[in-house]
Amino acid sequence: GYDRLAKRRFEFVPLWGIKVFLVYAPRRVECPSCGIRVEQLPWARGKRPLTRAYGWFLASWARRLSWKETAEVFRTSWESVFRSVEMAVEWGRAHQDLSGVQAIGIDEIAWKKGHKYLTLVYQIDAHCKRLLWIGKERKTKTLLRFFRWFGAERSQQLRYICSDMWKPYLKVIAKKVGQAVHVLDRFHIMAHFSKALNEVRAGEVKELKAKGYEPVL
Repeated sequence: GYDRLAKRRFEFVPLWGIKVFLVYAPRRVECPSCGIRVEQLPWARGKRPLTRAYGWFLASWARRLSWKETAEVFRTSWESVFRSVEMAVEWGRAHQDLSGVQAIGIDEIAWKKGHKYLTLVYQIDAHCKRLLWIGKERKTKTLLRFFRWFGAERSQQLRYICSDMWKPYLKVIAKKVGQAVHVLDRFHIMAHFSKALNEVRAGEVKELKAKGYEPVL
């Protein structure tokens, strides 16, 4: 042993609305090879003032409420809720099991004004539905990054892919997972169908007028 640092407070899960803290003075040890080091605290992460238990508690509630509401209900800061969710996501990514994925869905979501998009890839197997990956923008290189992350071997095991008719997605899917059944969402199919039908209708009207008939269409 070397000495102790000043006492620190670590916030724990509140009981009946009462805030609870663990108070502890971390010890420092003198290692012959590493020098002076602070002991690792099993209930905390680095210098963060929240205990691991409280972090997981906030992260679980942040799935049901907004981050702001979670902070207000449990009388903590938005930053604490954000750090808790960040901890849960980091743990989930480190322990993610990607075996047995046979069906994925690819879509985009607008996250900022000015046509700023994120590409989302989901697992949509019957036994497991979850978000797998997020990439900035919705370009060809964006989806290529997903397949590089996912791996060639796992990609060849995919049986079904669902996406819209965004051309960069179609191009990458045909190149990387041509063996899978590609399901296109009905909204875009019907949009193209309606557009084509309207073009045919307009052409028929024009032809009827040219021949002197009433344009009934």
